[in-house]
Amino acid sequence: MARKRISRRTFVGDAGAAVAFTIVPRHVLGRGFRAPSDTLNIACIGVGGRGREDVKGVATENIYALCDVDDETAAETYAKYPRAKRYKDFRELLEREAKRIDAVVIATPDHTHAAAAIMAMKAGKHVYCEKPLARTIDEVRAMVETAKKSKVVTQMGNQGHANEGTRQIREWVEAGAIGTVREVHCWTNRPIWPQGQDRPLEEYFTPATLAWDLWLGPAPLRPYHPAYAPFKWRGWWDFGCGALGDMACHLMDAAFWTLDLGRPVRIEPEATKLYTETAPTSSRISYSFAARGARPEVKLVWRDGGLYPPRPPEVADDLQWPPDNQGQLWIGTDGKLLAGTYGDDPRLLDPAKQADVAAHPPAPKYARSAGVYAEWIAACKGQGQANSSFAEYAGPLTEMVLLGNLAVRTGKVLEIAQQTGQITNVKVPEEYVRPTYRAGWSA
Repeated sequence: MARKRISRRTFVGDAGAAVAFTIVPRHVLGRGFRAPSDTLNIACIGVGGRGREDVKGVATENIYALCDVDDETAAETYAKYPRAKRYKDFRELLEREAKRIDAVVIATPDHTHAAAAIMAMKAGKHVYCEKPLARTIDEVRAMVETAKKSKVVTQMGNQGHANEGTRQIREWVEAGAIGTVREVHCWTNRPIWPQGQDRPLEEYFTPATLAWDLWLGPAPLRPYHPAYAPFKWRGWWDFGCGALGDMACHLMDAAFWTLDLGRPVRIEPEATKLYTETAPTSSRISYSFAARGARPEVKLVWRDGGLYPPRPPEVADDLQWPPDNQGQLWIGTDGKLLAGTYGDDPRLLDPAKQADVAAHPPAPKYARSAGVYAEWIAACKGQGQANSSFAEYAGPLTEMVLLGNLAVRTGKVLEIAQQTGQITNVKVPEEYVRPTYRAGWSA
């Protein structure tokens, strides 16, 4: 049966309809029971791969509906929540269930983040969306504007922002543990999928479990190939954002927050051979940030594809460097700090200083979080706030990250107007910034 096309006006109008329910006081239910009115009905879009973890993360609430275009990758989640309604097309889910769901979790490939999130926010639903917030800068800005207008609770899935380590880093830096920060270096073992290649030409049958047209969503039509789905899509510019898009919202998060970086004013890219459709196999991207308030200029350097920062003199030659295949190194005028991907396990490279900060840590200055999912759920219920909300934090962070991909794709140094984000010295192809959606997918 052909799917009925949903008109935008009908969708938004119906979705905005009020829902009546009865509030049951907690004391009526007794100790250990939660009133139905205290429980969110959540729809999860993209429930295989990373989506499985996101569903688990919000499982304190009622998993009301599950949506995935691939029955095989979604099978584990479907089996765990047999009572949840199932959909393949998130547009159909949002139309049919708009009066019954309170919030939406999105863990699709990057190229459908914006379409799904904007539809959900326009329907008045709270939204949790995986990182990066979107595939292109224009989509990020559209999501930010929609979040502001809809006034729903939003959260991006950069879980390190809710972690203890990220707060420790900021408190240590502000207490002067490494002096004035001048540089931060981030590195990752990504890509762990193929990049640096041309479009494959072999012909394949589409797996019976996969709705390929729905997987493509707003992206241009192309034949199915296992080079794209289910896991390898991140390296393709039509679907993902490469290694930088995958990990920078984690690895750069602590620096972006602690140093109030905002937009860079200059980005210098270096990479292996460039390809039209995929990210390169490795890259080094240097972001320069102008002085801001009392903070001086800062350089933020990104490395992927097996590139690592130089060994600091504080690390002995007989010790492994880097200690992990992903991490961040902060360089100040009076010391260096090392931390993991999510800001975890921060430590000073000077043993004496590390011993001192461990024995006499700065007083906690920033409120601790119950976790990226818990704080979003609480905020949806009017308790506190989500700290990686689209408009206030996640949007600006993701836009900063994606500017690096524009530098890599053009192979040119970018000069950027700090206030507007406009690139002033290079004409970037329109499709790199503002994608054209297929008919029926415009948010």
